[in-house]
Amino acid sequence: MAKSRSVPDVWMIAATLGILAIGVVMVYSASAVAAFHDYGDSYYYVKRQLLFALLGIVSMFVTMNVDYTLWRKWAVPALLVCFAMLVIVLVPGLGVVRGGARSWLGIGSFGIQPSEFMKLAMILFLAKLLSERQNQITQFTKGLLPPLGIIGAAFALIMLQPDLGTGTVMIGASLLTIYVAGARLAHLGGLALLGVLGLVGLIAAAPYRLLRITAFLDPWQDPLGAGYQSIQSLYAIGPGGLVGLGLGMSRQKYNYLPEPQTDFIFSILAEELGFIGGSLLILLFLLLIWRGMRTAITLSDPFGSFLATGIVGIFAVQVLINIGVVIGLLPVTGVTLPLVSYGGSSLTLLLTALGILLNLSRYSR
Repeated sequence: MAKSRSVPDVWMIAATLGILAIGVVMVYSASAVAAFHDYGDSYYYVKRQLLFALLGIVSMFVTMNVDYTLWRKWAVPALLVCFAMLVIVLVPGLGVVRGGARSWLGIGSFGIQPSEFMKLAMILFLAKLLSERQNQITQFTKGLLPPLGIIGAAFALIMLQPDLGTGTVMIGASLLTIYVAGARLAHLGGLALLGVLGLVGLIAAAPYRLLRITAFLDPWQDPLGAGYQSIQSLYAIGPGGLVGLGLGMSRQKYNYLPEPQTDFIFSILAEELGFIGGSLLILLFLLLIWRGMRTAITLSDPFGSFLATGIVGIFAVQVLINIGVVIGLLPVTGVTLPLVSYGGSSLTLLLTALGILLNLSRYSR
């Protein structure tokens, strides 16, 4: 292993803080109208976002200074705890239903989303397992099937909530980690085909998912129903033009675009800050992903390399899906924009994961 660097990757820190700052500003701008209407306090959402941002920064600072090798022995316990929470959240009376999914544990407006924690726990477990069995990963039965079974079990529990978006992010980041570990493309290609067939089955089993697909292909077939969010999102992005309408000047946040501070916050950003503002945010994400992959490539320890790959994968897949949905390239899935969208569990978890990634950057060559 290369000698530890005196400081973590400063470019990664700068990109993280830059995205986080944009997120806090945009959460206030996107939510102020709805917050005042619903709670009589235009700062209702941003105050909670700031609280979780501060908690997340503290957590990031702690994990940034904890030797990443310690996570190896906690990988299995963390995975088991997350599995237990995914089971508990499905119990009526314990799990809280929000947005049509039984995905939350908590009281009142404060709660945690176990599926968010499962994403990181799964990456920790895969990094440990694959680093110990790297010489078997090219074998389907001994190397590839065991981790796929664990991933499948977690995905099944998440889908019982149901939460297709979070499950898709977990699978995408997990498969990226498995591919980097040396899995054969022929095996992964066959699994991808089975995955597509399974996705078709999941869509057919739930009418609302089928409506999302038809709305994606032609949102104007149901402009006041399944296609409403996609249409209103494009109505926000279009008028933004090059420089936007100005910070705080969005029109779509006036009860046209539902929940503008969460899944569709990029639409409000593009409306207010235009192409330039949207491009700046995307460039910050690309900088963060690039520095993270550079860390993964230059680490000599397989566990650290796979762990860095998985964490970067969570961000990359989530950004790709969220922005793809917002601009109409993907059907609506309910995936938030990392570090930008309103949400305590997601924000705290992602900053914690970034702290681990920053610690890993200390050991890169």
